[in-house]
Amino acid sequence: MDFEWVAIALGDVAWITLAFFLGFLARLIGLPPLVGFLATGFILNYLGIASGEMLHKLADLGITLLLFTVGLKLNLKVLIRQQVWLVTALHISFITVLFGAAIYALALISVPLFADLDLKFSLMLAFALSFSSTVFVVKSLEGKGEMKSLHGRIAIGILVMQDLAAVIFLAASTGKIPSLWALLLLLLIPLRPLFHHLLQIIGHGELLILYGLVLALGGAELFELGGVKDDLGALIMGVLISTHPKSAEMSKSMLGFKDLFLVGFFLSIGMSGQLSLEALIIGLLLVPFVFVKSALFIALMTHFKLRARTSLLATLNLTNYSEFGLIVAAIGVTNGWLDGAWLVVIAIALSVSFVVAAPLNSNDDRIYSRFKGFWMRFQRKERLPDDTLLDTLGATIAVFGMGRVGSGAYDKMRELHGETVVGIDFDAELVKHHQAKGRKALHGDPSDADFWEKMEQKHSIKLVMLALPKLQANLDALEQLQQISFTGRIAATARFPDEEAVLRQSGATEVFNIYTEAGAGFAEHVERKARPDEAGSLV
Repeated sequence: MDFEWVAIALGDVAWITLAFFLGFLARLIGLPPLVGFLATGFILNYLGIASGEMLHKLADLGITLLLFTVGLKLNLKVLIRQQVWLVTALHISFITVLFGAAIYALALISVPLFADLDLKFSLMLAFALSFSSTVFVVKSLEGKGEMKSLHGRIAIGILVMQDLAAVIFLAASTGKIPSLWALLLLLLIPLRPLFHHLLQIIGHGELLILYGLVLALGGAELFELGGVKDDLGALIMGVLISTHPKSAEMSKSMLGFKDLFLVGFFLSIGMSGQLSLEALIIGLLLVPFVFVKSALFIALMTHFKLRARTSLLATLNLTNYSEFGLIVAAIGVTNGWLDGAWLVVIAIALSVSFVVAAPLNSNDDRIYSRFKGFWMRFQRKERLPDDTLLDTLGATIAVFGMGRVGSGAYDKMRELHGETVVGIDFDAELVKHHQAKGRKALHGDPSDADFWEKMEQKHSIKLVMLALPKLQANLDALEQLQQISFTGRIAATARFPDEEAVLRQSGATEVFNIYTEAGAGFAEHVERKARPDEAGSLV
């Protein structure tokens, strides 16, 4: 046995154990566990402990798998919308000029750390600070089950466009030009049917996970060999199979691996350089400027006809700095353009922006509802077809969340009560799928205060069935129902026993555990099939 590797592993295990306890503590006080992971990195950094080889490998794998799963859920139609590509281009340009001018002004008056920066490097830093964190946004949206909501798709689309800009910048700044072999990467497009065929025939379980790892890591390696950023390869491979029906299953199967590896990424942020009082102060002073980015996002999104609520929720997800800033700083330090302390400055600004953004995202609907009058000042009268309020068409039963559980509930309720049932989901493509099958399905978001207010005025809903994929999504909908004093019945689905009590305390009159009740439903189905036998025996 190689005892050197054992020593490395034990050291990293000790760090990960500390990350677990601090992550757990963060969760207890209402913050995402990633805040605890970041704190772990800074504590270890302060104690002079360097990150190990295992930790770096975990971080690299986490980013690769994250971008692969983003690609699995990415709709290319979103990227060509003005609300994505044009908003991204305008936002990056304006923030780069504004922040660059401010940084250069500080350099001219010889503020510490800024004094050696010229205009070019000031603009480079500003460009890095204009980006938002893909890791944070995806984790936040996944945690609330909002990846396919309109504001979620807009936010992810903007992040992808930022990633493309990052690839161009990295190629230009490092002088790394893609080789002629990179042209062969275009052959991946005609190979797409082969990737789909393999995905169809490999089945489920461990082979599905291994195939996902092959695509993610293999795509990253191919792009690296071609002189293109490796993470972009993982993203592209995810996009190539995103339209296959099993892509969602693959994403869920790989979720645990991705989350585990991302722990390494959050730990490595805090351990990226030596802490100093000067770096700490400058890093903290950068944090408030993240709201300048947010104000511009709100203004641009509403200008391009998105509703105030959609713009706000997308913006709150993007209210942070990006790990890309660390990459830019590392390039600058390596080339002698920047002082090494800038790595710590950006790591501090990035980490604290996560701490600021976490409660904002957890309370996004409350922030909109409480200050709705203010946000509505930015909203234009013209709005996009997929961002308008909807009419429940006189239905008395509304099923929110038209996934497998929700669509099954919809079919059963329609069988029992006729056409008085309506299904509502914030995934536009899923809604079109159900409409094509003859279901009365509408595109809407149950956590949208505007939607519930419209229902309050003229709806005839007597029963709400919440079959949303995440506990938080169900809780947000329950909170909106309480605010409009909904008097009908509210049934909600739960996955774990502890969720049942939380849902009842939040206003659900009935809670259905989809796992514990599955056995009872199975037995009832078998008994019902056996009843035609007049002798009463099972057949």
